Amino acid sequence: MNIYLFIIIFSLAGAFFLGLTARQLNRKALSPILPQEFTGIFDPDEYSRSQAYAKTEMGFENITGALSTAATILFIIFGGFNAIDLLARSFGFADIGTGLIFFACLGLLSELLSLPFSLYHTFVIEEKFGFNKTDLKTFVTDKIKGCLLTVIIGGIILGGILLFFNAAGKTAWLWCWIFTVLITIGVQYIAPAWILPLFNKFTPIEDGELKDKIETFAAANGFELNGIFMIDGSKRSTKANAYFTGFGKKKRIALFDTLVQELGADEIVAVLAHEIGHCKLGHIRKMMIMSILNTGVVFLLMSFFLGNSQLFAAFGMEHISVHAGLVFFALLYTPVSLVLSIFSNIRSRKHEYEADNFSAEKTGHPEALISGLKKLSVSSLSNLTPHPFYVWLEYSHPPVIKRIENLKSFKQEA
Repeated sequence: MNIYLFIIIFSLAGAFFLGLTARQLNRKALSPILPQEFTGIFDPDEYSRSQAYAKTEMGFENITGALSTAATILFIIFGGFNAIDLLARSFGFADIGTGLIFFACLGLLSELLSLPFSLYHTFVIEEKFGFNKTDLKTFVTDKIKGCLLTVIIGGIILGGILLFFNAAGKTAWLWCWIFTVLITIGVQYIAPAWILPLFNKFTPIEDGELKDKIETFAAANGFELNGIFMIDGSKRSTKANAYFTGFGKKKRIALFDTLVQELGADEIVAVLAHEIGHCKLGHIRKMMIMSILNTGVVFLLMSFFLGNSQLFAAFGMEHISVHAGLVFFALLYTPVSLVLSIFSNIRSRKHEYEADNFSAEKTGHPEALISGLKKLSVSSLSNLTPHPFYVWLEYSHPPVIKRIENLKSFKQEA
C-alpha cells in the first residue's frame, strides 16, 4: 500500500476511534447523583434531562463521525478526488479557475452530505430538549448567507493561495502566509459592522442599570468600548451567550437577549469581566500569535508536498495540481492537527481559569460569576460530570464544577 494512503486512512480512522473512546468514557461518567454544588439550583428532572441530552449528543456524534469518516475513506479509495478534478478541468479554465471549481464542487458535496444531519440536529434533537427557536425559513436563509460568505471570502483566500503557489516559486509559502493572515485579520475587523449583522439584529442596549454597570467596570479597568449591543439570539436558540468583537477602539460587546433574561446585572458584569480578562491578560493576543505562527508552519510544510507524485498516487490522481495538493496535505496533516488541538485546549483551559480569577478580583464578587455559571449550566443542560479524558481531548473550557471550585478557593484566599 502507498505509504501516504496508509497514513491518511489510519489517521482518519484513528481520530474517529479516539473520539469514540472518549465519548464512551464520557457516557459512563454520567452520574445520576446531582453534584452537591448544584443542589437547589438544578431541578432533579432538569438534571435528568441534561444527562439525556448529553447521551443524545454523544450518540449523534458517534453516528455522524462514523459516516463522515467512512464516506471520506471510500471517497479516497474509489477515486472521488480524481473524478472531481477531471470535472473541474472539463470547464477549460486556467489553473486558478480550475482550482476554484474543484473546491466549489467539494464544498457543495460536503454541504449536501451534511445537510440532513444539520436539519436533524436542529429540528429534532434541539427541538426535543427545548432549545430550538429556528424556523425553516431562518435555517435556509442562514445556510444561503453562510454559503455566499464562504464563496466570497473562501474564494479570495483560495484564489490568492493558488496564484502564489503557481507563480511565486520557492517563496510561495511565505506570500501565502502573509496574504492569508492579512485577509483573516481584515475579516475580523469588518465582521462586527458588515458580517455579523447579516445573521443577527444588533440593537444598542437601553440606558439603565446594566449599561451603567458595564460601562463603569470597563472604564475602571481601562477597557475601551465602541458600544454595547443586544442581539436577537432567541430567534434561533434558548441558549445564552455573550462575546466581544472587533479590534482596538472598535471593540464592542454583544449580549444575547437570552443572557439578559436569565442573569442579573451583577452576574452579567462578572461574565463580561471574564471576557475582558482575556483581553487584559493578553490571551487573545497570544492565541492570535500562535495561530499566525501555526499558519506559517503549515504553509511551509505544505510547500514540500504539493508536487509529491506519491501523495497524488495515493488518491489515484491523473494530474498533479496545487489545488488538489492543498486538500491532500490537509488530510495528511490530520494527526499533527489533532495533537496541536489537544495542546491548544490545555492552554485554553488555563486561560479560562486566569480569566475567572481576573473577574473575581476586579469585580470583588466571585460569587456573582459562580451564580452566573450555575444558571448558564442549568439553562444549557450542561454535563456536570464529564470524564477527564474527554475533557483533555475535547474541552476548551474547564468543567463548570472545576471552575466553581477554583473561584471558591480564590474567594477564600482573598
